[in-house]
Amino acid sequence: MDKLFVIAIGGTGMRCLESFTHLSAIGMFDNQEIEILTLDTDQTNGNKGKVEQQIELYNRIKTSTTAEGGTPNANTFFSAKLNLYKFWTNYSGLGRENYKNITKISTGSPEQQKSNKLISDLFLDNNSVQEFGLAHGYRAQTHLGSMLMYHGIVEAARNIAKGTDVQSQERDLDGFVSKLEKAGVNARVFIFGSIFGGTGASSIPVIPKALQDFVKIRSGGISTIDLSKAKFGSTLLTEYFTFKKPDDKQKSTKENSVIADSSFFPLNSQAALQFYQSDPTVQKSYKILYHIGWPIESKKIDEDNSGNETITGGSNQKNPCHITELLCSCAAYDFFTRKTGFDGAKAEYLYKAVEFNNNSFNFSFDDFVGNINKAGETFANRLGAFFSLAHICLAKNRAAVGDSGLKGFIRQFENQEMKDYSTITDAECTEIDNYFKDFAYEFDNDKFLPGWLYQIRKTVAPGAFMFDPKSFPDMKSELNKIDVGAIFLDKKYHWSDDRSMKNISGDRYDNFVSKLIKSSSEDKQNVNTTKEKFLAHIYNAITISQNFNLN
Repeated sequence: MDKLFVIAIGGTGMRCLESFTHLSAIGMFDNQEIEILTLDTDQTNGNKGKVEQQIELYNRIKTSTTAEGGTPNANTFFSAKLNLYKFWTNYSGLGRENYKNITKISTGSPEQQKSNKLISDLFLDNNSVQEFGLAHGYRAQTHLGSMLMYHGIVEAARNIAKGTDVQSQERDLDGFVSKLEKAGVNARVFIFGSIFGGTGASSIPVIPKALQDFVKIRSGGISTIDLSKAKFGSTLLTEYFTFKKPDDKQKSTKENSVIADSSFFPLNSQAALQFYQSDPTVQKSYKILYHIGWPIESKKIDEDNSGNETITGGSNQKNPCHITELLCSCAAYDFFTRKTGFDGAKAEYLYKAVEFNNNSFNFSFDDFVGNINKAGETFANRLGAFFSLAHICLAKNRAAVGDSGLKGFIRQFENQEMKDYSTITDAECTEIDNYFKDFAYEFDNDKFLPGWLYQIRKTVAPGAFMFDPKSFPDMKSELNKIDVGAIFLDKKYHWSDDRSMKNISGDRYDNFVSKLIKSSSEDKQNVNTTKEKFLAHIYNAITISQNFNLN
C-alpha cells in the first residue's frame, strides 16, 4: 500500500486542507497514516493558523496515553492518523524584507552589481516587484514566488547540512522529506493550491524539483531520490472568488506597491493553464492534475471586511470556505484511492461536470467521490453520520451554547447502568464538541457563527447540496427542534420512526438511542482506547439507523 503525503500551499491550499481534514474526521481514509506539510511564505496567514489548529485538535482527540496522535482505525470517525509538519519561508527578518535585500544584488564588485541589476531588471520591475514586502503572499507575482519558494526550501537544506542555527520550521521540513525519501516510489503526494493568485500558483510547478534538490543538498550530494517515479498529483484550481480592488492609497508605499487584483484572476488562470499544459517539467513531475473551477460569477469573500484595504496576508486572512475546496479534497481522495492512471509518460488532466439548472448547481454525493465500489454511498453515510452527531451534540445537547454536548451521551449510557465510557473526561468531550463547532456551527451569545459545512453549503444555495435544506437551520429556536434523523433528501436514509416497535415512542432520536444502547464497537474497526470505542459505538448506531447497505 502506498504511503500518503499532502502538501498545502498558500491561503487557498490551507482551506483545501481544511476540507481534507474534515474528510478524515468523517472517516474517508481508513487505516491510513498521512503526512501533512503546510507551506507558505506567510507564517502568520490566518487560514494557515486555523487549519493547523484544527489538525492539532484532531490529533488531541485521537491521542492516547501510549500514542501521540493516536493510531489508524477503520469504519469510524477520525479513522486516519494525521502527522502535521509546518514550513514557512522567513522573509520578515532584517535584510530579508524584499527581493533586493534577500538577493544582495548591490554587493560584490561594480561589474557584478551591474550584471546583477541587468538580469534582475530584465525579469522583475525595479521599482515595484523588487521592493514590495515578501512577508505576505498575496501579490500574484508567480515568477518571483516560484524562485523564492524554491530558494527557501534549498536554504533550509543548506542550514540542515551545516547543522547550525536550524529553525523549527526547517526541522519540520526535514522530517516530512525524510518520510518521503523513505517511501520512495511508493509515495503518493497530493498538493493543494490555486493557480491564479499567490503562493500556491508560485509553488506547484517547483515543489517536486525543490524536494528532490533538498535531499541532495542536505546529504552533501550523497543521497538523491528520483521523484519522477513517485506519484505526484495536484489541483489546478482556477478563480472562484473576488475581493476588494486595492486602492491607490494602499499601493502608495513600496512594500505594498504590488497587490493581487481579483479582476485579473481569469486572465491569470488562463495563462497558468497554458503553462501547465506546455511545461515539460510539470508534465514529467505530475501524474494526474485535477482541473477544478467555478464557471459562474465568483463569490465575494470580503463582504464583512469593513476596511478599505485589500487583505494581502497575515492573521486577518481568514477567508470563508467554498465548495470548490471540498471538491479539491475529494480529488485527493480519488488520487489516494485509485488503482490506475499512474503509468503515463505525461500528466493526465481530469475534470467533471455537475448538474446545473435554473442558475444553480445540484450536487449529489456521487459528484464528489464517484460511485466506484459504492464510494458515493460511503461518503453519504459518513458525512451524514458526522453531521447528525454534530447536530445532536451542538443542538440537542446544546454544546453550541456551552452546554453538555457529547457528555450527554455518556450520561445516557450511565442512566442505562452502562459505565463503559464513564472514564472519558469532561475535557476530552469538550475537545470533540469543539471539533463539531469547527465542522458545523456555534453561537457567540445570540450570534450564529457558521462552521465549515454551513459555509460550504452557502456557496451553492439555493441549489441542492446533498442534504435537505431544513437540516441547515441557523436560529436557536429552529435548532432546538431539529429532526437529526431526517437530514437526507432521500427519505430511505431517514432514521426509523415506527411507533409499532415495542417500547419505542416513535421519535427518531429515541429509536436511535435504543440502537445506541444495543450496539457496540467491533474488532474490525481497530479501536483500542475508550474514546475510540465510544466513537465507533456511536458511528455504528448511526450507520444502522441510516439504513445504508455498504456490504
